[in-house]
Amino acid sequence: MERSNFNLSAYVLAAGRDRPDHPALIVPGIGNWPHAALLEAVERRAGGFAALGLPAGSRILLRLGNTVDFPVTFLAACAADLVPVPTAAGLTVPEITAMAARLSPAAVVAEAGLSVPEGACPIRPSALDAPPLRWADWPRRTAERLGYIVFTSGSGGRPKAVAHAHRAILARRMMWDGWYGLRPQDRMLHAGAFNWTFTLGTGLLDPWSIGATAIVPQDGTPIPALADLLRQTGATLFAAVPGVFRKMLREPMGALPALRHGLAAGERVSDALRSDWRAATGTDMHEALGMSECSTFISGAPTRPAPPGTVGWPQTGRRVRIADGRLQIATDDPGLMLGYWEGDGPIPPNGDWFDTGDLVRRGPEEALIHEGRADDLLNPGGYRVSPQEVEAALSGLPVQELAIGTVKTPSGATLLAAFYVGPELDETAADAHAADRLAPFKRPRLWVRRESLPRNANGKLLRQALAGDGA
Repeated sequence: MERSNFNLSAYVLAAGRDRPDHPALIVPGIGNWPHAALLEAVERRAGGFAALGLPAGSRILLRLGNTVDFPVTFLAACAADLVPVPTAAGLTVPEITAMAARLSPAAVVAEAGLSVPEGACPIRPSALDAPPLRWADWPRRTAERLGYIVFTSGSGGRPKAVAHAHRAILARRMMWDGWYGLRPQDRMLHAGAFNWTFTLGTGLLDPWSIGATAIVPQDGTPIPALADLLRQTGATLFAAVPGVFRKMLREPMGALPALRHGLAAGERVSDALRSDWRAATGTDMHEALGMSECSTFISGAPTRPAPPGTVGWPQTGRRVRIADGRLQIATDDPGLMLGYWEGDGPIPPNGDWFDTGDLVRRGPEEALIHEGRADDLLNPGGYRVSPQEVEAALSGLPVQELAIGTVKTPSGATLLAAFYVGPELDETAADAHAADRLAPFKRPRLWVRRESLPRNANGKLLRQALAGDGA
C-alpha cells in the first residue's frame, strides 16, 4: 500500500468498487445498500464538503444520531481531506460547547434535535449532498497526516481528544486475522449504534475494507430480537459488548446456522459468559482489548482461541511490553494515535513506549490476563484491589450480572461491595464461595441486589455510579 499517496476513505471503499452489486450495508426493516450505492452516497456528500472551500485538515464536528448519515458523513469528510470529529449524541449544550472550544471546528454537521455548540450554525447532512467528488479525485497524500479525532469516554475525568492519522485504518488489518477471522464473504452484524466508534471500526469500516457486508440493527431494536436478526440476515460474525451477550442469553437463542463466532470488546469477558455462549450457539466468543488511542490490539482469534481467563495475545505486527504490571505499546505502532489534541494540534506520545494504563500479567501460553485499568483500582481498608479480579473469581455465582465497587459507611469506612442482578443471593453461600477463591481483603463485605447495573449508552459499566443512592 502506497502510504505517500493515501486517503482513508478511498482505501475503505476500494474493495467495494470491485463488487458494486454486493451488499455493503443492511439495516433490517430500513433498507439495503450495495457497495455502488454506498460509494455514490459518499461521493455526493464529499462533493458538498468540497464546495465549502475549507482548507485541508479543517475539523468537522459531527452531531449525528444512530442513522446511516453517520458513516456516510464520516467517510465523506475524510474523502475531501477534512477531519471528522464524531461525538456522542446525548451530550448537552455545555458539554459539546466545551469540547468544540478545544478543537475550533470549521463546521458543525448536525441532525435536527441534537445539541450543538453555543453560537454554532449547523449544517444539516442532506444539505451537503451535491455534485459528486468522484473517488478518483479524492485528495491522496501522506498516510501520516491527521485523519479524524475521537473523544475518550471521560471515565478517568475530562474526555481526551484523540487524534488519529489516515494510516490508522491500515493498522486495523491486523484485526482481520488476529481477532475477527474476517473474509470478503462475511456478513458482520454489530449490535451497537452507528455513531459509536466500536461500531464504526469493527462493524462498518473493516467489513467494507475487505468488500464484505455490514449489518446494523435499526435504532430501538430490543436486545432479545438480535438472535432473530442473526438468523434472518445470515450473519456470519456478531460483535457486541459483553452486556449484550449476557442479555441475549436470558432468552432461548435457537439455531444460528450461519454464525461462525462472536466478537466481544469494551469490558472483560468472563469464562462463564464464553461457556454459556458456546452452549447456546455452538460457537466461540473471541475477546479483544483496546482503547480509543489504539483501537483493539490484544485478542484471541478463531485460529488461536485465548486460553480461559485471558484476553489473548498482541496481534501480529504489534509490539508491546509489560512494565511494572502495566501494558505498554510501542509509539511507532501504526495504529497508535498521533497524540492528544491540545491547542492547535496533537501532542505526540513521549519516548519509545506509550503506557495504556491497563494492568496485565502473563497467563497460560503467554497470553495476557487483564486485571483492569490502573484508575479502576479500588482501595477498601487501605488495600489495592482489582475489581476485575474479584469479578472473575465470583463468576460462578447464580446471578445474571455482577460488578464490584465500594461503599462508604456513615463512619467513613470504605467497604468492598458486590452489586448484582438476578434472584436474591444466599449471602452465607456467597461469602463461602468468595472465601474459597479470594484473600480476605478482596472479599465483598456487602451483597447489593440491583434491578440493573449502571451503564452508558454503549453498554460500558459505570463503576463509579454503582453505589447510587441506595447502597
